[in-house]
Amino acid sequence: MTQTTPARIRHVPSNWQGMVLVCKKCSKKIGGGFGPKRKIALAKALRRELATKKGRKGSFGIAEVGCLGVCPGNAVTVVDGAHPDDWLVVPRGSDVAELAAGLEKPQPE
Repeated sequence: MTQTTPARIRHVPSNWQGMVLVCKKCSKKIGGGFGPKRKIALAKALRRELATKKGRKGSFGIAEVGCLGVCPGNAVTVVDGAHPDDWLVVPRGSDVAELAAGLEKPQPE
């Protein structure tokens, strides 16, 4: 029986100065619901509104995550990383610009 050495934990740099978690399951259940024609998923609509770069290169991250356990009807659960103690329930068709304005984010890139 051979013993293997566990892989080392490593650090990966990111430019993020803030982040938002968006429940992917909620988004899928309502099938879009945001943007001018109400056909865009909330995470994508937020990325457009905030004009963030994709991945680690942007200054603000928007990450879709698995179920957060709130499961609101006809809405999406969102967690602003700056306020993890105060989750948001964003109803379908809400103004994405209003939501984005309320998030703590760095200046545009």
